[in-house]
Amino acid sequence: QLQLVESGGGLVQPGGSLRLSCAASGFTIDYYAIGWFRQAPGKGREGISCISSSDANTNYATSVKGRFTISRDNAKNTVYLQMNNLKPEDTALYYCAAGSRVSLRTSRLPENYDYWGQGTQVTVSS
Repeated sequence: QLQLVESGGGLVQPGGSLRLSCAASGFTIDYYAIGWFRQAPGKGREGISCISSSDANTNYATSVKGRFTISRDNAKNTVYLQMNNLKPEDTALYYCAAGSRVSLRTSRLPENYDYWGQGTQVTVSS
């Protein structure tokens, strides 16, 4: 069964940090670009970061650049999103997704991805 499972979300104060994990099972992530998306209540799904399959190049949305870092550990079949200096506007349900034909140029489009996780909630509040 092909599956992505996110973990690491929770409640954190503004300025705090969290590390999200995206663990794949049933397939190897070596040949997939992995993207992180988030969706706040009443808003659309926003692509915030992606790491490519071939050379581990990365990109970030302007809203998170300089605060979030995406990385991958192919040996563990897992991708991470380190989130620092969190702000209340980062509050959302965070999803990871895998795409075999995703490039960094097309990585913000949810329809380009093949597999999705169920999401992990991140709440930033004092």
